[in-house]
Amino acid sequence: MHSPPVLEARDLVKRYGAITAVRDIGFSIRAGEVLGVLGPNGAGKSTIVKMITGMVEPTRGAVLFHGERVTGGQLSAFKHRMGYVPEQPDLYGFLTGWEYLDLVATLRGLDRGRFQEKAAAMLEALTLYPHRDTPIASYSKGMRQRIVLISALMHDPELLVLDEPFSGLDVTSALVVRRVIEMLAAQGKAIFFSSPVLEQVEKLCSHLVLLKKGSVVASGTLEEVRDGFEGLGLEAGFMQLTEQVDAERMAQNILAAALG
Repeated sequence: MHSPPVLEARDLVKRYGAITAVRDIGFSIRAGEVLGVLGPNGAGKSTIVKMITGMVEPTRGAVLFHGERVTGGQLSAFKHRMGYVPEQPDLYGFLTGWEYLDLVATLRGLDRGRFQEKAAAMLEALTLYPHRDTPIASYSKGMRQRIVLISALMHDPELLVLDEPFSGLDVTSALVVRRVIEMLAAQGKAIFFSSPVLEQVEKLCSHLVLLKKGSVVASGTLEEVRDGFEGLGLEAGFMQLTEQVDAERMAQNILAAALG
């Protein structure tokens, strides 16, 4: 017996005027699952993230949290049980890292003592503690990414929505964050992970949704999606389904031009 989904998307459609950004998107995430949403740029990943986090309303369809539609009065309660790491952290540059985390903790109603304990431990683990009193304006992209990850985890969310969380991270930080995601899933957290990078998704995810031009072209467990490619392998199958290009031929053409 499967446990009921923590998060479910049902037939999501989003139109901007005459343009349909995504159509008939459906998936579910249960406790302990990491759902990878994979697709090339322009496939609709960011639009899906905006709909499931409540930043934009679907044109049609519904987002459900524990079977209840997320809309209106339920949205605030839903956001308190969700942690969100955006692709481009838009932070207050005039605040220090510690001040930003303090602000987030206050908005989430986190106990003061617990905040200080959690923030210090996570800053130390992500090698940011020496920079805690430095204005965010002077942080690198990777440092900002780490700060926003800490802010997403401090209140112990049930659901994590990660939109390209490795963007800007160095090798060590990326390895640490990957292990954190794996451990959170093992603790029963439900995790939505959006990425354009096949290697990241393949290493982390238990389930996949592959997108092309705003539509789902393959979905299921990692094994089911692999099996559906009939021996091609995940990388070759992904390229065939979503990009429809011959990567080998393109690489040879580039090399011939560079060396010619």
